[in-house]
Amino acid sequence: MAKEKLNLRFGIVAIFILVAALSRLIPHPPNFSPIGGMALFGAAYFSKKHWAILVPFIALWLSSLILDNTTLAHYYDHFVWFSHPYVYIAILVIVAFGWVMLKKVKPANLVGASIGASLIFFLVSNFGVWLTSTVVYAKTFGGLMACYAAGLPFFGYTLAGDLFYVMVIFGSFEFMKQRYPSMVKARIN
Repeated sequence: MAKEKLNLRFGIVAIFILVAALSRLIPHPPNFSPIGGMALFGAAYFSKKHWAILVPFIALWLSSLILDNTTLAHYYDHFVWFSHPYVYIAILVIVAFGWVMLKKVKPANLVGASIGASLIFFLVSNFGVWLTSTVVYAKTFGGLMACYAAGLPFFGYTLAGDLFYVMVIFGSFEFMKQRYPSMVKARIN
């Protein structure tokens, strides 16, 4: 019975993350996405670190696979299996950040972690754009700063998206914990 409940709880957390990732398929402002929320949720509720990394990573990959080969297919001349590695690096850093910030899941920690996740995503993803850009940004400190400056208009959407998804994912899970306490516990193995 305990193993059955554990598998159910694991599945619930994984489904929350997958549903959040698939919400990327819904039209939204640029950078208003669940990436930070998914990573923080995995960090908070999977006690085994490999699941906290793998589940958000795979969910992100699946949603990107769909997006890159449908909505964004005009940017590519072939089927895309894996794009934007710096986004995956950002999710790994956000999960690690979540391990530190969310040892206790409470509103102040969630707000701080969400803001931190937005900053991490901004810094890592824009660094990746600068690093992989072949023509737009010079490979100098000035070029890197120009890339960060070009990304600033999108930062507000990143921040809003992270705050929104953290509120929705964590809030929904807390509601579920209140409604079905025997099914859901604070940390999942």
